[in-house]
Amino acid sequence: MQKVFTRPKGLTELPFHYCPGCTHGIIHRLIGEVLDELNIIEDTIGVAPVGCAGFSLDFFSCDFVGAAHGRAQAVATGIKRALPDKLVFTYQGDGDISAIGTSHAIHVAARSEKITSIMVNNAVFGMTGGQMAPTTLSGQVTTTSPYGRDSAAFGNPIDLPKIIATMDGAAYVAAVSADSPKNIIAAKKAIKKAFQVQQLGLGFAFVSVLSTCPTNWGLSPVESIKWLQQNMLPIYQMGELKVNKEVEAI
Repeated sequence: MQKVFTRPKGLTELPFHYCPGCTHGIIHRLIGEVLDELNIIEDTIGVAPVGCAGFSLDFFSCDFVGAAHGRAQAVATGIKRALPDKLVFTYQGDGDISAIGTSHAIHVAARSEKITSIMVNNAVFGMTGGQMAPTTLSGQVTTTSPYGRDSAAFGNPIDLPKIIATMDGAAYVAAVSADSPKNIIAAKKAIKKAFQVQQLGLGFAFVSVLSTCPTNWGLSPVESIKWLQQNMLPIYQMGELKVNKEVEAI
């Protein structure tokens, strides 16, 4: 019998242990497939901070480095400058990269550091208990906004990819989602292009992936997908937000 679907070599044999309905596993799979298809597993170094993203150290078969909260891009910058022939990527949650790590994201793009960053946006701080994050939607209930996020007091959610796309040093910026087969296919294309941008030395590449957090949202896996589609997709701009001329040829 011919096997038509198997685990990519970019992932280890360890089963994912994320909450049921969480799409971290889907995003891991996409990255693992890209590492495999581009044949770059041995040449890639991943960097992940704390939080749910920190588990990724166990799941990818490439080399991985742990970083302090919000500092993955700073660590990745050091690794890439010391080992320019390596492909370096960060895997970070929205509570990490759009809060304590915001300045790193902005300046990595400004300097056009030749690294790739993947942001998983589930609109809350996941591992620490579902607190309000910079990406939390207006009116969204979290453990620290029990009556819903008050935009008058805390502002509107930060759409980080749109900000990064304005930076001259960003070569490629995309915003995708892991909510449906169609969008998952688009997400993989964006992630693959982000790695190819780095292979060609074209500059900083950034991909944001909308994700679910059923546990902290207090929803079932199916309900959480619907919530993402109904509430997050209308707020966050999707698609390729920045494509430099050199990237268009990929």
